This record gives sequence, C-alpha cells and structure tokens, in this order.
Amino acid sequence: MSKYLKAGGDALAKAVEKVYESGKTDYHLEPLNLWEGGAPVGTVKPGDGVIFCCRRGEREVELTDAFTDPVFTGFSREKLDPLDFVILTMYNEKYTYLPIAFAPSKVQMTLAQVLSEAGKTQLHLSESEKFAHVTFFFNGGNNTPFPGEDDIRIPSPKGVAFETIPELSLPKVAETLADGLRKGYDFIVTNFANGDVIGHTANDDAKRKAVVAVDKYLGETLKTAREEGYTVLVTADHGNIETLRTGDGKPHGAHTTNLVAISAVGEGIIRRTNRGKLCDVAPTILAAMGLEKPKEMTGSPLFGFEKTGKVLLLILDGWGLDAPTKENPLATEPMPVWNALVSENPTAQLDASGPAVGLAEGKTGNSEAGHINLGSGRVVLQDDVRLDNAMKDGSFYENPVFLKTIRDVKARGGALHLIGLLTKKSSHGSIDYPLGVLKMAAAEGLDEVFVHVIFDGRSTQPGSAPALLREFGEQIEAIGPGTIVSGVGRGVALDRDLNWAKVERAYRSLTEGKGEVYEG
Repeated sequence: MSKYLKAGGDALAKAVEKVYESGKTDYHLEPLNLWEGGAPVGTVKPGDGVIFCCRRGEREVELTDAFTDPVFTGFSREKLDPLDFVILTMYNEKYTYLPIAFAPSKVQMTLAQVLSEAGKTQLHLSESEKFAHVTFFFNGGNNTPFPGEDDIRIPSPKGVAFETIPELSLPKVAETLADGLRKGYDFIVTNFANGDVIGHTANDDAKRKAVVAVDKYLGETLKTAREEGYTVLVTADHGNIETLRTGDGKPHGAHTTNLVAISAVGEGIIRRTNRGKLCDVAPTILAAMGLEKPKEMTGSPLFGFEKTGKVLLLILDGWGLDAPTKENPLATEPMPVWNALVSENPTAQLDASGPAVGLAEGKTGNSEAGHINLGSGRVVLQDDVRLDNAMKDGSFYENPVFLKTIRDVKARGGALHLIGLLTKKSSHGSIDYPLGVLKMAAAEGLDEVFVHVIFDGRSTQPGSAPALLREFGEQIEAIGPGTIVSGVGRGVALDRDLNWAKVERAYRSLTEGKGEVYEG
C-alpha cells in the first residue's frame, strides 16, 4: 500500500463538491491537488513514469507535447528527464518516438489518398474543434496532407462558454467554404461543428439557436454549390443535438445511437438503397466523381449518378435522426432548408454507432469513429473495441509497453503516474484502463502509484464526478497500490485549440501540485 491516505477517492470527491458550490461544472473544473504536511502529494518528477490512459488523440496531443516535446514552445518549462511517458494509442503520427501501448494500423487507400493519386485537388475545412476530424481521422490516421490537398482550420471561439455563441465560428467556415467552392476544388469536405459542440451543453436555448444557424448556412452553402456545379452530399457522423432531454427530464448532452441521414443534391441522382453505413459514403463520393473504388474499400455506393464531377461532402456533426417530438429541435425549430433537403432529394439513412462503425454493440457513435469510417470506405475497428478485447482475453495485462514501464520505474526507485478520464464509456477513455494498469503494478510489487483524474462532463452527467470518484477509489483500494492525488476538468487538460494557458495549468498541477489545495 502507498504510505498516503487509502485511495483518495473520497477526499477528492469532497473537494469537488465544495467547488460545485461556486457554480463550476465537471468539464471546466480547475486543478485540484492533494497536499499533506505543507507539500503536494504525487507530483511527476524525473525518474518517474507516466501512462496517459486516454485514447483517440486530438484532445491528448497538447498535454503530451508539454511532457515530451524536446523543443516545446507552448509555455516555459524544463523537460523532465529521465521520464517514461507512455501513450495508450497513437494520438498523432509524430509520436513515433514515444512508447505506444496499443499502436494502430494506419488505414491505407482512404478517399483522400485515392483522390490524390488520381490527380484531384481537395480542400479539408472546419473550425478547430473538428479540424482533426476532417484531416487526421478522415484520412485514416494520416496527419500529413496528401499531394493536392489543402487543409484550412478556422479558430473556434476562445475564452467563452460555447453555449453563449451557438453559431460558434460557422459564419467564417461558411464564408471560407464558399471561397473554396468558387476556386473549384475537385473535392471538398467540411464539418459544421454546432450540432455536437453545442449539443454537449445543457443549454436547450443554445441548442435551438444552433440548429437554426446550421440551417441558415446550409442553405447558403447549397446555393453556392449549385452555382459552381457541385454534387453535394449532406450527412452526419453521429447523433447528439436531436435529443434535448433524457427520459427522466434531465438535459441530454451526450452522443446517441440514432441513425443519421445522407441526402444527395444534384442532377440525375438515383437512390440505390434506403439504408447503409458511414463506410458507404467514400465509395459514393468516388462514384459521383466517376472514379473506381479501390479493393480496400468494402462500402458500396448509396446513389447512382448520371452526371459526374466535383463533389462537396458536408458533415453536420452530431446531427442525428429522432422522432419529431418537443425534445427534438430539428422538429420544433424553423428548419426550411433541412426539411426541404431530406424531403425533396434522394435520401437514405445510415447506421453511425456500434459495430457499423467499429464500436462495441450498443455503443454510441463519436466523431473519431464517424470521420474515419466516412473517409476510409470500410468499417474500421476502433480503439475501444481493441482495448476491450485485450482486457477480455487478458492480453492487456501482458502488454509489453506497460510491463517495461512498470519494471523500469521500480528499478529506478521512481513512481508511476496514471492519467485517466473519470468515465465508464467515453470515446476518450475509461476508468477500466488505469484500473487494469494498477493491477499490473500490484502484481509487479510497485507501491508508489499515483492517479491523476480528468473530469469528463461530456459522456457523464453533470455533477456525477463525486459519486464516480468514490466508486473509483473503492476499486483502487481493493487492488492495493494507488492513490488519487489530483483532478482537473477535461476542458482544461484536454484542450485542442492551442490554448496553452489552460494546458499549462494542467501541467503545473501534475508536476508541481499547483491548483486549489485539498487535504485527506
């Protein structure tokens, strides 16, 4: 057992409950650090090892850079050396120099690669909240643009709560998109982020305003696309904003398992099927451009096209299909463009969750799975399934990267640090992963193990952190070694907008114990 207080779950839970009194929510919680005897407990030091128990990547990159980048410029810091820093999955292809517990197989012959090899020009455009999705994920885990590909990132609003700006940066995205259409790229993929970003909030009014804004700019985009001779495919990556309230009347701020629509706008388009999957979209685009799909793509075209040429793929993020009830803003708000789109054009429904996108049965869709399936033209097995399979068959507990880190830290007399998301079902992680590594550390006789919690606030209900912490602490205590020593909100630690001030606060919490102090 650690020489520190039990597992620390109850102590941090009490600190969170106190912070709640000031109106703070899980997602935005500033760092909380355990101190004893006038000093922080369990900070990361040279000679230690860190395992970042989160998956996906676009939100994990900046904190990983702060620890590992030898030429880091985000803020002033001295690189901790030596330090083993393990990432759970490949967050970015630049991390070939890091130990990766579950390294991926990069998807080959994605839509972007096929178009590039055919000599086509392409534009990938979104605001920063979804930029990784139309580039890294859409391109099958490839972070480098293909020849002929231009990537444009429009900054998302900074320093304000997203629900106060339901339009986000959509006006600028739409303006830039119109410029791209007029330039005549052979293929354009863009993402309207509002349905997911605003859908994750608990503000019903903001969600209603968001869908109206999307409808407005969807209309402007379709008009310009028609003028420039584009075939347009409008679809979504998963559901979210179409459900305002849960069954018990609480705000609904999570992804759904709902189907999504795909509508085709252009001349001479014939619907081939009523139902498909996201992986059918890339073959559909190739058909619309008059190109053959590669053998690697297992999806099938959803429509037939008498006329082929330039294509715009417009992804309405988090835009699912649900019953037309008062809890569905797509049904209650004035949506003339959307309603005409799905009623007057060839339209099919797509499965965007569970095994259809490489996730476990019953698992809600997410932006990573959605975009990688959209761009790859095949069902791509997701990290959560790979990891869950490894835990079920026991190979997780034999992972050589984990074992080497634990043994090296023990040999150096250092401590092991586990950074994990406090949730059971997020696409970014699960508490099962740090619990699994804790079992490995216990088996190896490593006592000094510290757990650093990232509060979710997206896949978890608002205000649920204390209960989850107490449950997590009990599970840790049953294993043996391990003490929860800090916590910080996902909106601070897992920034993806180069807001280095936020990332620095998380980093200083982990390495110096800086934050609001609580005691055991």
